[in-house]
Formats: sequence, structure tokens, C-alpha cells
Amino acid sequence: MTTWHARMIAADKEFDGAPRLRGEFRLDDGHGDVESATLFLSALGVVEAWVNGERASEDLLTPGWSSYEWRVRYRELDVTHLVGTTTVIGLALGNGWYRGRLAWAGGSRYYGQELGAFAELRVRFADGHEQIIGSDESWISGPSATTANDLYDGQSIDARRFDDGWLAPGFTSGEWSAVRALDDDLGRLEPYIGPPVRRQLELQPVTVWTSPAGKVLVDFGQNMVGWVRVSVTGPAGQVVTIRHAEVLEEDELGTRPLRSAEATDRFTLSGGDDVFEPTLTFHGFRYAEVEGWPGGADALRDLGGLTAVVISSDMKRIGHFTSSDPLLNRLHENAVWGMRGNFVDVPTDCPQRDERLGWTGDLSAFAPSAAFLFDSRDFLRDWLRDLALEQKHDSDLVPFVVPNVLKYIEQPAEFGAPDTAAVWSDAAVWVPWALWTAYGDKRVLEEQFESMTGHARRLRSKLSANGLWDTGFQFGDWLDPDASPDQPWAAKADKHVVATLCAFRTASLVAAAATVLGDEPAATEFSEMAKELQAAFTGQYVSGGVITSDCTTVYALAIVFGILGDADREFAGHRLAELVEKSGFLISTGFAGTPFVTDALTDTGHLDVAYRLLLQTENPSWLYSVSMGATTIWERWDSMLPDGSINPGEMTSFNHYALGAVVDWMHRTIGGLAPLEPGYRRILIAPRPGGGLQWAESSLETPLGLATVRWELLDGRLDVAVTVPEGSEAVLQLPGVDEEIIGPGHHQRTVSPATLTFH
Repeated sequence: MTTWHARMIAADKEFDGAPRLRGEFRLDDGHGDVESATLFLSALGVVEAWVNGERASEDLLTPGWSSYEWRVRYRELDVTHLVGTTTVIGLALGNGWYRGRLAWAGGSRYYGQELGAFAELRVRFADGHEQIIGSDESWISGPSATTANDLYDGQSIDARRFDDGWLAPGFTSGEWSAVRALDDDLGRLEPYIGPPVRRQLELQPVTVWTSPAGKVLVDFGQNMVGWVRVSVTGPAGQVVTIRHAEVLEEDELGTRPLRSAEATDRFTLSGGDDVFEPTLTFHGFRYAEVEGWPGGADALRDLGGLTAVVISSDMKRIGHFTSSDPLLNRLHENAVWGMRGNFVDVPTDCPQRDERLGWTGDLSAFAPSAAFLFDSRDFLRDWLRDLALEQKHDSDLVPFVVPNVLKYIEQPAEFGAPDTAAVWSDAAVWVPWALWTAYGDKRVLEEQFESMTGHARRLRSKLSANGLWDTGFQFGDWLDPDASPDQPWAAKADKHVVATLCAFRTASLVAAAATVLGDEPAATEFSEMAKELQAAFTGQYVSGGVITSDCTTVYALAIVFGILGDADREFAGHRLAELVEKSGFLISTGFAGTPFVTDALTDTGHLDVAYRLLLQTENPSWLYSVSMGATTIWERWDSMLPDGSINPGEMTSFNHYALGAVVDWMHRTIGGLAPLEPGYRRILIAPRPGGGLQWAESSLETPLGLATVRWELLDGRLDVAVTVPEGSEAVLQLPGVDEEIIGPGHHQRTVSPATLTFH
């Protein structure tokens, strides 16, 4: 454990909930040049740091949101180029997740009443001498230009209070006063595992216009997460107000889905040239409503002044997919944007309303897709650390959200007493396994194995005497499109059938993880658990091949999870295809079934049905939202109705990644790129053309290098080009020809029209 010399300090006044703190010191003499200077930075709240007037890093919202009760992260920043003989460290604080509003109940300050900041600077000189300077009672505190800040509600900034002098040596001010040290357990401080949040992109307005109600509206062309940077000149004291939303309704800003989140920034002008950037909040939005702009809509349209700043955790994009179908390409981009916007320090369900929580079920569905699109290994390892801590301190209960702020909030009656729930709690197992499969990094299994086994054993304790998971609250096939808008749990799939299927998958994956780690007793224990669940499931829920509730989700899960014998599996595949055809190839699955339905069809010889399901554009379908102009994945299949009105349900978001989990199938089946061994040490290259597509290509920066697949149908033949990275080998499976083993390098193959078969 690190020994700290600094203290967690707080301003002695509230200072509008956004205090600034500063410390000034001189470097020790007589030790030669500075060889290194490292700033360790953390906060109760969020903090930005300056050293001698320069930003210490481009990080945002440090230290993010963790399970603060047991873990507060810190960043380690190289500031060698910033220190001088006299050095001033300045810190700006905001409420963030620690003290701001969280969830839908309207409450805040769940983790603590006071904002605090921690900064320790370690300077090493040429002769080996080390000087350590830290935040303590010698620092001072004062106001900032921020007069209000909240992640849900927005930030207010008064440019008349801008003052850069606080970062200069010798600064004094009558408004500034003392600080005090907080009685805080610095043993909670841990380094980040995942990446920081940073600016990713900037977008300019596509259109500026005046609505029928006389409101000035701006369209940035893309649903995103971040804020609007404002450059403006106007009379001192004039207030420019910007409200954000994802969609329009009746040609006005569609704010009802925000629920109680104000999502509004207010900027008070100084009378000069002002630049505002509200970095203590973030919004999910495509559209902005602007009030108070000097000169009105015409001036805004002519002079510009608005730039949308897109933020996300700083993950490298590693996976790509494109095809001959523009709608399919847009669907894939929507999944990318949905992940980018919801992976802001915590993998959230949505980024715009009064929620933005780390729902475990959403990630259970989307983890394989996430691991392909971006290098999310460390991001998710960081989140899994919090999951394990929440679980450890609650009798192995994996909560619905991580970090689990819901334990402080009265829950809706339909949730009942919080307990282990299928899909949601299964994130403890499904997410580490997805990361192991994608990256071949055994650390995630080693780090999470206690959590994985703890969840599986708690799950086993919830089984009835008949061996089924048929008690307690379950989300089931959440957001089945046939459920009413105000009853998202009312799915066609029997929730206990879904739960027992998920229990079987979890036990099977824990057994597999134990085998990887060489833990034979655990492998035996959970293999036996899986066998018992299989016997109980087939004995109770399968009759003549028909699975209880006889709907798409139960067949999809049973097929993909491998719980059925050969005869029942064959029946299930035909029945699933029949149900999909009877639906007119419309979606009939929710959060549980959607990630698996196309795989289940493909694996049982119904590739054509899977393509027709994927390429349907009527509601409900994946491409319906694309046809309606969506630029992210929606929470509901019909978050917007065909007439352009917003779904009447209270829970309606236009940026949820869970239903975008189909892109994992697109990567593997259309793109033809899948791991045969964890980390793509062996690669399955098996493109499956269909659906009228003329070509598709996929690429992935695997842990061993770049893998690519491109196929094209031309004059009846299939042309395929493949790249296999060094250190890998690939199994090449093309329709109508024998399987082939290929090594590293570039390969081209052609399947003649006479040989080519599709199935």
C-alpha cells in the first residue's frame, strides 16, 4: 500500500459547489536539475488540475465514478515539463457522481456531504533527492466562475468571474480563505485500471433554425455525449441558455424522455469575447435549444460559435465492419456511437436522463460487441473491480447496477427485494468470459474468479428443490416488443425458463474458466451444477421438443447455450425459424433473447431467416430505427413511433447499446471474423454471404496484429481476401469448398459459381 504525505482537503466554504484550491511552493535548492515530477491526483467529486498555469492533463471528470465506499481512484500524471523554481498547483472541483444527483429519485450526496481534493507532487532531482509536496492545511480555497454544476442538470458559468490570476505565484485575494483536512481513509485510493475520460471529436452544427414556437434550435447531425463549447460576444450580464435533447417532437425539442434531468447549461457573458466549456457536466444530445444568443438565430447561423465536443473513455477503436448495404452500415455505426457515448468511465445504460447507471444486464448483452469495437479490456476490468467489491460486501449479491447507488434509494415495488437476477447478475461471469475470449488475457479470469464462483454459488442457493431457478424477482426478457410500454418486464418468455437457461450458461462458463485456471475441483463442481440444471430444465420445461412459453427467446437461448440434446435442438431450430417467419421477420425478443437469436438461427441451418430478420425495416426491427433517422441504438424497438412521436413509456432513451448486440453476429457471420481460441491465437474465417449483400469486410486489431476479411460476389463467384497476423493461424471455411488451414500473411481465394453453395 502506498504511503501518502498529502491529505484530502476541502474548502472551508461552499463556493457554489465548485471551489478552487491552490498550493504554492519552491523547489529544494542544490540538487541539480529536475529529472521527473509526478502528480498524483484524486478527489471526492471531480477535479481538474493546473501546474504553473497549464493544464496538468487532458483528462476529464477525474477520478470518475467507482464504488467510493471502498475504492477512490487516482491518476498519475507526468508534469516534469510544468514545474519550476516556484510552482503553483491549482485544483478546480465539481460535484460529479460523488455529490451530484444520481438515479431517478431526485436525491444527491449519497456518498458524502463534502467535496474534497487530493494532490501529491513527487519531484526527483539529478542527485537522487526527492521532494514531496501535497495538499494540506497550508493551501487556500476560493470561488470559481462556475455557479452551479450537476451531471444531470448542467453547469452554469459566469464569465464576469473568470480570473486566471489564481494560478500565478504570489496570488492573494480577499475572497479566498482557508481549507481543512478531511478525516478520509486514504487507504481507499487506488490507481486507475481503465483509461481516463477525454475529448474524442468535435462536430459543427448541421442546421440552425427557428421552431414553430419561436425557439432557436441547432442540429449537430449525430446523437452524442458531451457538451457544447460556446464562443460568443455580447453585453455583460446577458445569459445564453442551452438545453439539450436527443430528438425532436412536433418540431420542438423532445425533452420528456429526460424525465427530471434539466440538461441545461447557462452562460453569463462578460461583455468581451467569451469562450465557455462546461467540463463539470455532460449531456446525451443531438439537438440544442439556444436562448439569449446576442442577435438571435440569424447571428448564430451567420457567425457560428457553437461546437459539440464528444467525450468518452479513451479507448482505441480496433474493430470495423462495412458492407454493400448502407442501412446495415448505419446500424453498425449506431452501435459504435452508442458504445462511445455510454462508455464514459462507467458502462451506462443511457447518457441523457436522470439515470446513467452501470446496469449489469446491458453489459451482459453487449460485452462481446464492445470487446470487438474498442479495446475495452482495461475499461471493463476496472468496472469489474467495482462489481466484485459490491458483491463482496453484500453476501455475493451482484447488484443490478455497478457502482450500486440503488442500495441508497427506495426501489420500485415491482423489483421486490434486491436479489440475484438472471442476465443482470450474470455479468459477473459473462463479461469476464467475453474479455478472455476477445483478448486471451488470463488476468481477467484470475482477478474475477472469486467473483465468478461467488455469484454461481449464490445462484445455486436460489434454485428450488426441483433444480430450477423459479423463485424471486427476474427482469426476464426485458423490453420484449410485445409488452406494453409501461410493463417492460411483461415478456412472452417465461421468466423462470429464461432464468434457468442463464443459470446453466453461467455454471458452464465458470467450469470453463476453472479449467483455464487449472482449478480442477471448481471445474468439477460447476460442471456438475450445469449437468443438474440441464436435467432439471429438460425434464420440466421441454416436452416433445417444445419449450415452455414456446417463443423466440427461449428457443434462441436454449440453442446457443447448448442445453438441448440433438433431437430437441433440431426441433428448436425449426420452431425458432417458424416463429420468426410467422412474425413477418419482425423482432420478438428483448434484452435476453436479442443477442442470441441470429446465432441460434444460423447454427441450426437457417441463415436465410437470420438475414431476413436482420434486414427487416418495419417496426419492430433493427433497421426500423435506422429508417427513422437514428444515429445511435434505441432503448426500445419503437422509442420513436412511425408518426414521429416519442414512445409514451416513461422509460424511453435514444441511446442504449444493449439491442445493438447483433453487431457481434455481424462481425462473425457476415464479416467472417471470429476467435477459435482466446485472443485470436487461432482465427475462424468463415464469411456467410446472404441477404442480397454483394460484399462485406471486417477488420480487427487482435492482440497479435491486424486480421482482415473481405468478400465480394461478382459474376456468380465469391472472391475472398484475408489477412492473418503473425503468431496466428486461421481456419478458412468458405461455402461449397473444403476447410483450409492458412498461416500468417495475405491470402486470396475464389469459389467458382459451380461450387458455391449457401446454407
